[in-house]
Amino acid sequence: MKTRFSFLFILFAFMTFAAAAQTASAKEEKEFWIPSKSIPVAEYYAGGQEAMYKFIDKQLKYPAMARKNRVQGECIISFTLNEDGSTSGFKVLKNAGAGTGEEALRIAKMLKFKAPGPGFGMMASVPINFKL
Repeated sequence: MKTRFSFLFILFAFMTFAAAAQTASAKEEKEFWIPSKSIPVAEYYAGGQEAMYKFIDKQLKYPAMARKNRVQGECIISFTLNEDGSTSGFKVLKNAGAGTGEEALRIAKMLKFKAPGPGFGMMASVPINFKL
């Protein structure tokens, strides 16, 4: 009986340490959300889609009202990428609420793109995910 109890105690202790080691290594590198599908406008962002979402994650300030009400979700911002690389015509297509749409719009306006080329402007949309 004592050996069974000792074995179970050692097994439980080992599992606890293994779980603690996994969470410690997960905290070292912060992960950020990248959409599963490639966004066409991201090819005109310096560094591509991954660099664009690193910038978004760095600049994102979760709205206080959304944090208080535990609002999570995706906001989609639509805009026009002009032929000189400037952006215009920003519009919130999908809003999670509680100030997340305004924050997503603020971040989308900060994005800087390379010029797609003469005679080639494009409509684009960028999803921005809010998750607590």
